[in-house]
Amino acid sequence: MIYLDNAATTKPDKECLKKAEKFLNENYFNPSALYAEGYSVQQALREARKNILETIADGERFDLIFTSCGTEADNTAIFGGAKRGNVVTTSGEHSAIFSCVNELKQRGFEVRFADLNSDGSVNEDSLLSLVDEKTSLVSVIHVSNETGAVNDIKKLASAVKKKNKYALFHSDGVQAYGKIPFKLTSDIDMYTVSAHKIGGIKGCGALIKRKNLIIKPYIYGGGQENGLRSGTENVFGIKNFEYTAVKKYARIKENFAMVEKLNKLLWDRLDKSLFTKISGENCSPYILTVGADGLRGETVLHEANDNGLIIGTGSACASNEKKRFSRTILACGVSESLADGILRLSFCADNTEEEILQAAEILNKIVKNRKEIMA
Repeated sequence: MIYLDNAATTKPDKECLKKAEKFLNENYFNPSALYAEGYSVQQALREARKNILETIADGERFDLIFTSCGTEADNTAIFGGAKRGNVVTTSGEHSAIFSCVNELKQRGFEVRFADLNSDGSVNEDSLLSLVDEKTSLVSVIHVSNETGAVNDIKKLASAVKKKNKYALFHSDGVQAYGKIPFKLTSDIDMYTVSAHKIGGIKGCGALIKRKNLIIKPYIYGGGQENGLRSGTENVFGIKNFEYTAVKKYARIKENFAMVEKLNKLLWDRLDKSLFTKISGENCSPYILTVGADGLRGETVLHEANDNGLIIGTGSACASNEKKRFSRTILACGVSESLADGILRLSFCADNTEEEILQAAEILNKIVKNRKEIMA
């Protein structure tokens, strides 16, 4: 089976799983316990926090709050950071942000959505035009989960602060972390990451925030994570996240170059008379989004699956919304006919050139046959 849906989830790294196993079988103690074994686990958590944080931020300037997933981290950022006035975001956000800001609408906030460019990146002029003195929070996805478009969040955060120095800037970095070489700047107040997108296990994520930033907790209880995320910590998942993150960042540039090569190879081998490329030149190589005009992407997905190829049609989380067309893809200016046939092909550094060549052959054959039937 060829797996090209790595944007939805990745295969857990066996080496990192094995290394973290002792926190299931041996060091299984509650890190809040007062006895020596509990304290030892608490120390292991501190080490994980430090090592994950240092992959992307200055540990002297940022904190890290462990959560159950990227969605919870996004919820914490939105509901903890939106305090007054209006909230500005984009039309291409992950559902974890999009659903949150729509809930804010129900709570009386004004929510403003910036337009997208044709590749799925945010239109900078549109975004900045929406920021004013009443803006309390701006949230812009770092890498689009549907097209792979990369937003220059360093530049955007700086521009937002120049318009309103009190506005908080958050970015969902789930599709960027461990894949795109990047470090947080002081203008970025909060940043979301997730373990299972980089070879970790599901059930572990984090919200990185500026140290002096005060936000309200999203989950209350025993006061874990410095009172910002109550609940006994998932020590096994956190340690697995740590080991995976450190391993990914040790080879982040090599992996980027490898995936870039695979992405180009697949697009070169796809029949241009059958497929339209949605992802632009400024997109992450980890995601290649194409459209088969006039076909249902879901139909192609199932037939590809029958032929040994696993792909996506967009955000895996959005599939539960039961909507025929992706709001993000339509916001890129794509016609409904083409939006119906969207396919998201997403890579990891473990994919091989042989798999890519086979994937292209399978997709070309499926789409060609279906178009011939429809002709």
